Amino acid sequence: MIVQKGESMLQQIGDKSPHAAKADGIYDDMRHDWWTSGFWPGMLWILYDMTGKEAYKNAAWGWDEKLEAKMMQENNFHHDVGFQFLPTAIIKHKLTGDADGLRRGLFAANFLAGRFNMAGRFLRAWNQDKVGWSIVDSSMNLSLLFWAAETTNDPRFKHIARAHADTVVEHFIRADGSVKHIVSFDPETGELLCAIGGQGAGPDSAWSRGAAWALYGMANSYRYTGDEKYLRASQRVANFFIANLPSDHVPHWDFRASEHRAEEPRDSSAGACAASGLLDLASMLPVAEGKVYRDAAERMLISLHENYAAWDLPNHEAILLQATGNRPSGTNVNVSLIYGDYYFVEAVAKLNGWKNHIF
Repeated sequence: MIVQKGESMLQQIGDKSPHAAKADGIYDDMRHDWWTSGFWPGMLWILYDMTGKEAYKNAAWGWDEKLEAKMMQENNFHHDVGFQFLPTAIIKHKLTGDADGLRRGLFAANFLAGRFNMAGRFLRAWNQDKVGWSIVDSSMNLSLLFWAAETTNDPRFKHIARAHADTVVEHFIRADGSVKHIVSFDPETGELLCAIGGQGAGPDSAWSRGAAWALYGMANSYRYTGDEKYLRASQRVANFFIANLPSDHVPHWDFRASEHRAEEPRDSSAGACAASGLLDLASMLPVAEGKVYRDAAERMLISLHENYAAWDLPNHEAILLQATGNRPSGTNVNVSLIYGDYYFVEAVAKLNGWKNHIF
């Protein structure tokens, strides 16, 4: 079904830079420095790698060049360059040996390394006045730095990535495995100031997509470093995530949104991202220990496939329905989100033997 859907998406989406598809099922077209601009080409690269069909490669090929061109103009690139260049330049280089992909990927890694605050040991989030803010989403962008360290044999990138990963373990992931979205530090001294709810329901809430970022991101950090601290952090978040899933295994947007959680919107994108991370986590553990995580991932993917997908809506450009972007601001609630589609395709590809890693 995914291959058939991918072919129709290729025709429907074309060279758009999609983020959200609302009730009409038509994906929007965002600027190229928007944080989601890498996910559609990332899907195309996975489909190419799994099928060998040149149409997918041809459609994905020019995206890293578009991002580089935007870098040379006035732009709003920030902590999310990993989300943009890992699924474009770097996977392009890995699959084809393209020298420009390598160069552009290293350019992005240098950009991300430049956002590191040494005093607080964190990667700065966003731009403008958010000088001391860091967010759990950046757990996923650390793979850009780990990759750069391996590619150049320059450990500076790894040192920065590990420092931020340590900060995630210490200040973002709570003892029970729930996760904070935003943590504010004094940018001068590095002192921890407070947690901020961000896209979660509040400072003490448990935003489900933030948990997915942390679960997956810490598993990645373990894969690159072999440091068991990151593996156990990923497991702690995974245990919380799984324990708080509803009966159909697809999470609500926040595990602590209200006393009436059953009435809150779901977030299929959080489920897809968590499922992909759980599959990686399972592969890093002994078979018996990892089975609980693989089984949980499979249950989520089956439910997403059977209950949350647009298979019977041929004019709908997305795969997954019922995703939540930013519930506190009322933005993109009960929509389709391109990163939900991406992680669903990625997770299903892993189940079907795909061995390459983008994140």
